[in-house]
Amino acid sequence: MLVEARNLSKAYPLSSTPAQRAGALWKILTGQGHIQRKPVLQDISLQVEPGQSVGIIGRNGAGKSTLLKLITGVLNPSGGTVRCNGSVGALLELGAGFQPELTGRQNIVMSAALYGADVDFIAEQQEQIIEFAGIGAYIDEPVRHYSSGMVVRLGFAIISVLKPDLLVTDEVLAVGDIAFQRQCTRWMDRYVSDGGTLLLVSHSAYHIQKLCSHALWLHEGTIRQEGDPAVVTQAYQAWVEAERRAQIEAKSDTSGDHCRIVEHQLIGYQKSQGIEVGQDLVVTGSIYSPDGREPVVAVGIVRADGTPVYGTTNQAEGGQLHALGKNRWRFTVKYPNLPLLPGTYESTMLAMDPEGLQVWDSSASSFVIRGQLRQLGLCRLRMEWD
Repeated sequence: MLVEARNLSKAYPLSSTPAQRAGALWKILTGQGHIQRKPVLQDISLQVEPGQSVGIIGRNGAGKSTLLKLITGVLNPSGGTVRCNGSVGALLELGAGFQPELTGRQNIVMSAALYGADVDFIAEQQEQIIEFAGIGAYIDEPVRHYSSGMVVRLGFAIISVLKPDLLVTDEVLAVGDIAFQRQCTRWMDRYVSDGGTLLLVSHSAYHIQKLCSHALWLHEGTIRQEGDPAVVTQAYQAWVEAERRAQIEAKSDTSGDHCRIVEHQLIGYQKSQGIEVGQDLVVTGSIYSPDGREPVVAVGIVRADGTPVYGTTNQAEGGQLHALGKNRWRFTVKYPNLPLLPGTYESTMLAMDPEGLQVWDSSASSFVIRGQLRQLGLCRLRMEWD
């Protein structure tokens, strides 16, 4: 076992104000009373085998960075135990381990030595590190002159030649340009393929799905879900989108007598089963129109992370709504042979005024596409290989 954490917890004293800090210090010095603490991680148990790649996803403040710091020994746990067997390369806080007054070249020597590399090895690999970092003449400038992207470039370049047993990264791929992100992704791909072990914190579902064989979703200091990266990241993205929609709805104006969505259904859809790639999806709904006139309805599909897939209106498509009486109108839309790739999506619906100028109400209904396809993107396009 390369990493083993049992019932790992971390809590910090509540000391956000000067009075709280002074009170906490006094209690520590005098040994009196109980210091109130805020839990950041609670009862986390985790095992990482050699050669495994684990992605950790979750909102800011969920405890992701704290977990990595406990694993790497930067922090001591408040409860539980954590053990790491093997060499560790960590890219955590931006610029951690670098001396800002030293040049990049000098920091290469110092950082590599701290990782246990001998002088001859550092001398042999220095030019390769500089080439990987790709920061040009800045390599001989003090690190305090570096941008955040340049600092990460240099840190990752040092790790790339050391090839530790365990690589721990915290949002490295969120810093730097696209070319550098691709360079890092390719290197981590090779590192894992060659038997390296990876712990990756990222908000990018794509990188976790691409680089990791296992995923954890941390929520408010606990593991909310773990397992297959595609399943875990899709569940997380769906939750994020649901939270976003709930916030929007809470702020929306519900006053006045406007068009309202009465019903929104996915015909024949069973949540426990989902639908397979290529099956039909049928959506139906009804809208209340206060003056009895036929409203405009907009329908569409978005991925769980909010990425639009498709949208249109009955007005644009020439679709007719059916009068139900009592100022209500019904519509039915069929998506035949739906080509969406596996994942979590939402059928969206907007109720608009008869002129199609004002959106008065919205609704979303989640559905899951299942399948064993390995293509990337949103949908499966027909194509022929020559």
